[in-house]
Amino acid sequence: MTVEEALGALAAGQTTAVELTTGALEGARANANGAWLITDGERALREAAAIDAARAGGREVGPLAGIPVGVKDLFCTRGLATTAGSRILEGYAPTYDATAVSRLRSAGAIVVGKLDMDEFAMGSSTENTAFGPVTNPWDSARIPGGSSGGSAAAVSEGSCLAALGTDTGGSIRQPAAMCGVVGLKPTYGRVSRFGVIAFASSLDTPGVLAGSVRGAGAVFSAIAGPDPHDATSADAAFDLGALASGADLAGVRLGVPREYFPGDGLDPDVASAVEAAIDQLRGLGADVVEVELPHTEYAIATYYVLATAEASSNLARFDGVRYGRRAEASTLDELYTRTRGAGFGDEVKRRILLGTFVLSAGYYDAYYGRASRVRTLIRRDFERAFEQVDALVTPTAPTTAFRRGERVDDPLQMYLADVFTISANLAGVPGLSLPCGFDTDGLPIGLQLLGPHLGEAALLRVGAAYEDATDWHERRPPGRPAAIERKR
Repeated sequence: MTVEEALGALAAGQTTAVELTTGALEGARANANGAWLITDGERALREAAAIDAARAGGREVGPLAGIPVGVKDLFCTRGLATTAGSRILEGYAPTYDATAVSRLRSAGAIVVGKLDMDEFAMGSSTENTAFGPVTNPWDSARIPGGSSGGSAAAVSEGSCLAALGTDTGGSIRQPAAMCGVVGLKPTYGRVSRFGVIAFASSLDTPGVLAGSVRGAGAVFSAIAGPDPHDATSADAAFDLGALASGADLAGVRLGVPREYFPGDGLDPDVASAVEAAIDQLRGLGADVVEVELPHTEYAIATYYVLATAEASSNLARFDGVRYGRRAEASTLDELYTRTRGAGFGDEVKRRILLGTFVLSAGYYDAYYGRASRVRTLIRRDFERAFEQVDALVTPTAPTTAFRRGERVDDPLQMYLADVFTISANLAGVPGLSLPCGFDTDGLPIGLQLLGPHLGEAALLRVGAAYEDATDWHERRPPGRPAAIERKR
């Protein structure tokens, strides 16, 4: 059941919020793919019962009333453990909700629990978690993508209807593609970062994973908008009116950047599925043209200089003094060293070291300063492209889900999993990933749409039109528990 189907069933009296929430909790507690870290069953059922009572009494309820959702464990949740997938935050329970979480609750969504992730959002496979890897619902020997792999797996397996994730370099879109669900990375600042534990502050973007484009749009509409707690938040709400059913794409101009279709490095099954999707969009009335993003080849290097530099600064606060884990020590320096040494995983340590190096005296201009200038060139590439087209169409990832353990010892290969998603974060523009086919092993393939600043409406319109004409988003993993469907 998608978000919009569940809302229709609730309004028609075909199901209740308690039934949907009970089904979601069953799936979360079964935890077939290791996506869930903790559930909040008592509060979830209490809130669901209150929504059912309000609806039965004819009282107004929120736009997402009764929809069970999961939350990536990077978002602070009042009174509920929040770890960022790291041992260093064991025992930490925030005293407040992140803005995105509080807006979900205000809209009537039921927060079922917290979802696993790569530690501090550093990873592309959800293997860098301190609490055990998450598996892909389509094949348990495969990764679900990352860092929002728990969010993508939970939506794919059916243990929640939507989930919050974050996208720093592709961490919503890439796992969405690999798990066969929809992932929306909004424009930077469109959703408040308040209460989201920081990895790279100029890149981190909260967003949504759901089973359909319209479902993702409905959740995005509830969490978007300015926030006085976040000075980088944009003064721009979102209207769902752009998602009219059955709309064609007449008058829409789509660009295909040649840099996203390299001669090597792109899986042939992925290339074939995306090319077929482009043909489908052309058949729906879109005008498709080729565009250029000439600085794309520098995106990976630029990202890993800037992101690690910001991580080095942001993660300095985790020292064992104020919150989370604290090691036994006899001096302050020993406390810092032991706490951070035992609390952080290998990938986090690697990125802190890289970031500290590029910010160090004598290297700042050569690395961080130069990367900042290249970032500007990448942003200008997108600005020029969007003077010609309404949106760009690309693959989301160069391959489908790879096997667990396959890239753990090869960081460079792991980083390349985000090669098609990173540029959007550097430019701050929105991106949408949606299913567009399967490879010969039966694994999902993702189609990525990129839009101009604050261009989510255009992306969702194109995505919804493609969904209306295809059934890829309706496919479900074999053997899926389907706890929510059983409650219909």
